[in-house]
Amino acid sequence: MTTAKLKTAVMGATGYAGFELAKLLLRHSELAAPVFLTREASAQPLEQHYPELAGGASLPLEAFSWELLKARGVDVLFLATPHELSRELVPEGLARGLRIVDLSGAWRLKEAANRAVYGFEDKDAALAAELDRTAVYGLPELHREEIRGARLVANPGCYATSVIVPLAALVRSGLVETTRGVVCDCKSGVSGAGKKPTQKTHFVEAADNFSAYSVFGHRHTGEILEQAGLHADELIFTPHLLPIPRGILSTIYLGLKRPATPNEIEGVLREFYGNASWVRIFEHGKLPQIQYSVRTNFCDVGFQLAPDGKRLIVVSCLDNLMKGAAGQALQNLNVMFGWSEKEGLL
Repeated sequence: MTTAKLKTAVMGATGYAGFELAKLLLRHSELAAPVFLTREASAQPLEQHYPELAGGASLPLEAFSWELLKARGVDVLFLATPHELSRELVPEGLARGLRIVDLSGAWRLKEAANRAVYGFEDKDAALAAELDRTAVYGLPELHREEIRGARLVANPGCYATSVIVPLAALVRSGLVETTRGVVCDCKSGVSGAGKKPTQKTHFVEAADNFSAYSVFGHRHTGEILEQAGLHADELIFTPHLLPIPRGILSTIYLGLKRPATPNEIEGVLREFYGNASWVRIFEHGKLPQIQYSVRTNFCDVGFQLAPDGKRLIVVSCLDNLMKGAAGQALQNLNVMFGWSEKEGLL
């Protein structure tokens, strides 16, 4: 007797994160063939958008409708869509019995002050407030148990993941003197800005260049505050645009309450992430590089402690389209259904 495989659908499969997710779902051993959705009335198959998929079975892009999802028996809907559209679709999707993993920023934030940067205008404010409250922040290393039973998983932002992973462990250890300020100097490849072209992401503007942007105003700031347990006046987070296609490197500057040893810092990180399949802790003085984690689902964490033992620099790296988006979304699916967190990601 064969057991029916889980049926998934991806809305937004032609974007960078959506396409990465499509490739992962296609090779997942526990899943039936995914349904790929678009807002367009008619669309070319996915392999026309991404010719590297050509040569196998055609992968149709179908016009989104709730009736189609029901007819296809979809169990889990992935939304790789703009946050405004995710904010619109999620309430009805949940009402129709779907479980949803949303890759946008629509449902990540618990505090209204942090959500204000998005300027949401909800048709049903009371329902939206309830979903804001019950949505689970989809960082398995912090919220694995809540994700298991979640109906709505809000996939974290890429910058936020790169900062929260090292910072959460260190702040919770009690070693960090947060009142001295936590400085997060973060750099991302151009794909982090999405597929829609802008002047900033134009080749002529990005190549042979390096620039800061959204200073004191980036949407991922609230995620870092809420998940790391910081106050707004304790954090300085500055994102930069690297002239590379993908990857993030975050350098985090911390002051400690008392002198610590390298073994103590490494011990804190290794104990916190002892059961984490996708976090790699480097030994003292060995620092991650983007090339080590690109095209994988790993978040790599390394550190250097000053000779006085009270100043700590942490470096983390990840692929913004994998652990920062699609890979983490699939990791969340694995947690939701009790599969190995490595399934489909190796």
